[in-house]
Amino acid sequence: MIPFTDEELRPAVEASLEKVKPMLALDGGGMELLGIKNGKVFVQLQGACVGCGSSGQTLKYGVERQLRMDIHPEIEVVNLAVGMEHMMDEIANQA
Repeated sequence: MIPFTDEELRPAVEASLEKVKPMLALDGGGMELLGIKNGKVFVQLQGACVGCGSSGQTLKYGVERQLRMDIHPEIEVVNLAVGMEHMMDEIANQA
């Protein structure tokens, strides 16, 4: 269990994501923080990252790894495709 509220996590998550954005930008991609719910960080990959076959690896071994090093080893990152933002609450409540 992550010992922080979603509100407490936000500044740390934003700072951590800033570290990986340059890596994404090198490949023409980007990422937007959509929100944090139940310790899950919801992002939306953008630019060249959308539809890229490596985006799952980027999310797991780039973004999530950085967040886990900086904040907490159990933090989870979920990419929501454009138009799927309404699924945030449902996904956040899944075990």
